[in-house]
Amino acid sequence: MSILHCGAFRLSLDRPLIMGIVNLTPDSFSGDGVGDDVAAAIAHAEAQRAAGADILDLGAESSRPGAAPVPAETEIARLLPVLRALRDWGVPVSVDTTKPEVMRMAIDEGAALINDIAALQAPGALAAVAASDAGICLMHMQGEPRTMQAQPHYADVVAEVRDFLAMRVAACTRAGIARERLLVDPGFGFGKTVEHNYTLLRELRRFAELGVPLLAGLSRKSLLGAVTGRPNGDARLPASVAAAVLAVERGARIVRVHDVAATKDALAVLAATEGRTQ
Repeated sequence: MSILHCGAFRLSLDRPLIMGIVNLTPDSFSGDGVGDDVAAAIAHAEAQRAAGADILDLGAESSRPGAAPVPAETEIARLLPVLRALRDWGVPVSVDTTKPEVMRMAIDEGAALINDIAALQAPGALAAVAASDAGICLMHMQGEPRTMQAQPHYADVVAEVRDFLAMRVAACTRAGIARERLLVDPGFGFGKTVEHNYTLLRELRRFAELGVPLLAGLSRKSLLGAVTGRPNGDARLPASVAAAVLAVERGARIVRVHDVAATKDALAVLAATEGRTQ
């Protein structure tokens, strides 16, 4: 049985888990950002939990293609009241950030997991999390959000993404972070063309070679719109659910989604087909 150590939580990965997105930015690509409306953020988090989310993922800086960075003070101001409201709910709270000062604040305020699109490469990021017991998700991104979709290029996208993640896992273990605390994410949509993304999804099983659980985040992304012709947001719900199921079939143990209830239902059907319960 695989167990993810996530702060005070020990999460069994015998079944795939659902990470529900709670977007605290005003400029989300998916149209679900709540900005500075704390009450709306808490209400959305409660809706995600009620729908069956196993983890709640808070993000206070947009990482959509073309997004500009925001100061740490802005991230903290958006996160702090929501984190404090959620920390006693009995569900692990993840914080999506690249900044060490935001990581330290989040862990101090009860975050169980740090979800870093830069894979702890910022100066001081490894040190910010190493002494804690928080879980860590290491994601691959080519470039940075403002420019990552300009001209993504790989000789072998699967090998290069896998090798990068292997190096970051090794850096974490050298820093004293137990492998039981680690997740990896190939970073769908982060410095990849449509073809790159679907190659990664098709070959997702190869990431099992890294020896740590895999998280996949495909929900509502432009790679789905590219093949369905659907505009952003709710119109991509069916494609998002299909992508989550395909990712789980190929080894993902956590799927990060906007649409928790629909994903939960689809994974229940997959589980029944495989002779297990979801």
